[in-house]
Amino acid sequence: MTKPFHNTPAANLLRERIRDLQGRKTQSEIAREAGFNNANFVSLLKNGSSKIPLDRVPDLARAIEVDPALLMRLSLDQSIGPAGAAAVISIFGTPISKNELAWLSEIRDASDNSDPSLTTKARAVIRAFFKKMS
Repeated sequence: MTKPFHNTPAANLLRERIRDLQGRKTQSEIAREAGFNNANFVSLLKNGSSKIPLDRVPDLARAIEVDPALLMRLSLDQSIGPAGAAAVISIFGTPISKNELAWLSEIRDASDNSDPSLTTKARAVIRAFFKKMS
């Protein structure tokens, strides 16, 4: 069987998350939570034989406990290719999660909607908050 999507970031993420969830969730449970009728479909997605259906991204993201906006970006690229995904994002913007939207709303409120630029200091504060260095 061919595996045209095996080395895509979407398939890689799915493999990693399923591996990370071992002992907590089975592939059958993930398939059921994602709304797939056949548990084997998760194996097809994981091994790259099939691409992630865009309409299943929100439920699949919840099932594998990953940011749905990230999974959507990766699935768009897998589904329609890098150029197509870039075109969609250029028109509709980068998909963001509900949590990211909450952060954005808080920034807007804290800045009185002044559209603050991301300064070196602000970037350092954000990275320190998440304990991530540049």
